[in-house]
Amino acid sequence: MNVFHGSYTGIRTIDLSMGRHNRDFGRGFYVTNIREQAQVWADRKGEDHNAKGVVSEFIFDEFIWEDTELKLLRFANYSREWLDFVVTNRGNRSRKQVHDYDIVEGPIADDAVAVRVDNYIRGDISMEVFLEELKFRKPTHQICFCTTASLQALECMDKRAEWDIEHIGNNIIRQIMVDQNIDDREAADIFYTSQTFTFLSDTNTNLHLRHWQEVYERIKSEKNL
Repeated sequence: MNVFHGSYTGIRTIDLSMGRHNRDFGRGFYVTNIREQAQVWADRKGEDHNAKGVVSEFIFDEFIWEDTELKLLRFANYSREWLDFVVTNRGNRSRKQVHDYDIVEGPIADDAVAVRVDNYIRGDISMEVFLEELKFRKPTHQICFCTTASLQALECMDKRAEWDIEHIGNNIIRQIMVDQNIDDREAADIFYTSQTFTFLSDTNTNLHLRHWQEVYERIKSEKNL
């Protein structure tokens, strides 16, 4: 599943120590499967830092939910349990995490919901009234990666693309060496000076998602090999 993180800069390396403890699910790295939601976060962070917000994309391995070695918590929707958990985390004034979960998934307490959470904490509204209001909320989503172990389930799309390009290049260079009976330096020169390599390096073309042999055929045609 593709997930997104909005910030004032692109994220390639995740630093869990940068997170705040008093967020919905505690300290961690937050993503969502709703790109528009991540864009809102990015725009807001960008304004705070006088920069243009950036949405970073990741691949989330959903098989992690079957991992028996990690401690996982999932809220399918707004509920009494979700509210209790959010209130506990948002009320945390220490620098220590108040739970020991590796990954937590569930709805988000956006600005409007957060206001009502504060109303609930002060006793201005009952839990029943609050949960009834949430039934009419637009669906939201977030996943919080709380521990280093949890990050095994998350892969940066940019890094995946780099690996794909390198893998394709290595295969093509080896094949050029065999087909043209030349050394690796000459073969690499053919590959890296090709227009095809320029297209391959631009991930917006999605050429890196093709099989290396298909990319090689383009180089053969371009270079008259």
